Amino acid sequence: MQIISDTTEFHIDGKTAVAIGKFDGIHVGHKKLIDLILAQKSDGLKSVVFTFDPPPEEFFTGSSIPQLFTGFEKRKAFEEMGIDILIEFPLTAETAATDPEVFVRRILVKQIGADYIAAGTDVSFGDKGRGDQYLLRNLSKEIGFELGLIDKVRIDGSEVSSTRVRNEVSDGNMPMVKRLLGYNYSICGTVEHGRHIGHTIGVPTVNVIPPAGKLLPPYGVYSSRVHLENRVYEGMTNIGRKPTISEKEQVGVETYIYDFDGDAYGKLLKVELIRFVRPEMKFGSIDELKKQIESDLVNARESSISAGR
Repeated sequence: MQIISDTTEFHIDGKTAVAIGKFDGIHVGHKKLIDLILAQKSDGLKSVVFTFDPPPEEFFTGSSIPQLFTGFEKRKAFEEMGIDILIEFPLTAETAATDPEVFVRRILVKQIGADYIAAGTDVSFGDKGRGDQYLLRNLSKEIGFELGLIDKVRIDGSEVSSTRVRNEVSDGNMPMVKRLLGYNYSICGTVEHGRHIGHTIGVPTVNVIPPAGKLLPPYGVYSSRVHLENRVYEGMTNIGRKPTISEKEQVGVETYIYDFDGDAYGKLLKVELIRFVRPEMKFGSIDELKKQIESDLVNARESSISAGR
């Protein structure tokens, strides 16, 4: 997958199918847009995702908003979906003030070569968000590109949105998060050395420091699924500060991998969170912690099996 970022000066040769949006969560609604442009590949069009950097919510509010996907995770997800080109368009005071019609004519059609544009019916772009589905409809007839519009997807009577996904993650409702995303919520990172307490009590774990800006669910224990070196394992993951053994404020993602005894240090790990098992606790001793972990291992595996992973 080709990635175009940190520049407004680019040109794509050939005709393309472009999906435009914030794509801050890549939920089931976003997936419908992706499917539209991927379907155009059979007609020889390159699939292009057009999104913004930084995310519009952060740019316009001036505050950092925890992200469902880090930049790395988003790139990896689009690549796995089969996207040909990802554009991370710089969002600045100047680009945000672009006239909506100029945005379509100059950027989407001239620079990107859009022959097909996919967007949500609630799309807004350009100066003051004045660009919308109606402008796209009018220009599609005038310029001649095909337009695919997707209505908001609803689950249990409510619209699927990145805000809704964030709220469910913050509540630790991982089964609902999976329904909204279409897949399990995950955390990616490189395995680092910890304090090796797990090894001393017979429960060795792999440790990942969550990327800055990544939205985390409530601290506690989760049943999980672990991707490591093209293999998938069941796991039990603790997210938090490990208060029984440390007074430090560093938040970690610590996972026991069932049926694994290899060396994972320095390797990329993807941890899917299946179901919340219990909140983070502070125990009076390492022995109490060990007993609880042994109980958690049983509960987490049963929880993972009942959830169907």
